[in-house]
Amino acid sequence: MSYRNIVRAWKDPEYRLGLSAAEQARLPENPAGTVELTDDELNAAAGGTSVVTDDCYATGGFVCTGQP
Repeated sequence: MSYRNIVRAWKDPEYRLGLSAAEQARLPENPAGTVELTDDELNAAAGGTSVVTDDCYATGGFVCTGQP
């Protein structure tokens, strides 16, 4: 498999799934490591805290309802 196709397989999940099982098995590990994060990891990256103001609050998103 060419270098270009290896990089494409690392970056493009649809392309990677279109490869045969043998081709997928021959792919080297992505040097960037795991690129998918769990919900807990995403919350930690975003600070994982709640922010409350008079009429808005944020817990992973920002919502203005007047009530946290």
